[in-house]
Amino acid sequence: MKSKKILVIFSLILMILLSSACSVDNSAAGTETSTPSGQNDQENTAKDAQTTSFKDSGLKGVVDGLPVPSLEGKKIGIAVVGTDHNFDRQAYQGQIDRVKELGGTPIAVDGERNDQKAIADIENLIIQKPDAIIKQLGDTKVFAPTLKKVVDAKIPLFTVDHPSEYSITNHLSDNYYIGEVLARTIFENMGGEGKVAVFNGFYGVRVVAIRYDMLKYVARDYPKIEFIEPELQDVIPGTIEDARKKVQDLLVKYPEKSGLKAIWAGWDIPSIGASQAVDAAGRKDIKVYGVDGDPAAIDLLADPNTSFAADVAQEPYKIGQSAVDSAARYLAGLQVPKSVYVEPLLVTKENAEQAKKILFK
Repeated sequence: MKSKKILVIFSLILMILLSSACSVDNSAAGTETSTPSGQNDQENTAKDAQTTSFKDSGLKGVVDGLPVPSLEGKKIGIAVVGTDHNFDRQAYQGQIDRVKELGGTPIAVDGERNDQKAIADIENLIIQKPDAIIKQLGDTKVFAPTLKKVVDAKIPLFTVDHPSEYSITNHLSDNYYIGEVLARTIFENMGGEGKVAVFNGFYGVRVVAIRYDMLKYVARDYPKIEFIEPELQDVIPGTIEDARKKVQDLLVKYPEKSGLKAIWAGWDIPSIGASQAVDAAGRKDIKVYGVDGDPAAIDLLADPNTSFAADVAQEPYKIGQSAVDSAARYLAGLQVPKSVYVEPLLVTKENAEQAKKILFK
């Protein structure tokens, strides 16, 4: 009888242990289930919106469609390195307009492509003590000390196309994708072999460096691709005319049947000058490629008789708006991601007219 009681007690203990083990296993399985980071960011923002009290602007986020708090009573500093380039102008204007739409006051400054002026602009913004500062573009190393001053002044910092350890959120296109898809397009159009001339004057600008690095990385899959040395150096200002002259000289050095098939630049403006030089020389053997979706570049793409062959277009106005959305959410106590991406568009001669309708609404 005693042995039967012991057996029953032992059985009960074993059942409890097995039940606990199953519970632990189920919990562990739950922790292994993952969702895309972007989805988590949106879910976190949505949850925060339910638990955090803020004045709703009535507008939805331009990227995720979630509520955006009002900026009523807030001042937002907006610092751009220059506005001579369509991307710069559009992203800058997107920020100014969005701050006003959300009820805030923009304090906008233009560095006019002068780093020292741009640095002084940001330092002046710090003195004015805005509720947040948005910094657009620029050399990562050059501006790092100034951006540290923003953080030291306890002013929330957001960036556009400017990765920085001091930025709460950077807003941009996926430049790894941009570099990869453009490189693939170029090398496939070349039939996997031939010479490529590259403009590489602004490697210190991180987004351009990524595009350049991806061009070289993808080329590892195409062993018959050769990059011409020395590389061409694009400049600011006078970019189009300078690029046109440099490509004219290049064409003399590399006549037809020399194997030169493509010219690459990490942004559109030098590509426009390069295309003009190639077209004027009647060189049907060379195609030109760029990035950004500048209206003049897309117009060249839409013309079947030009050498401009492909462009990866961005939506700079939307990128600028998204930076303000992040600032508004952060100031209202909501969680924001480290990076916000706006999807780019590969534009070729085949879809150039359609792309205009999307890009230039």
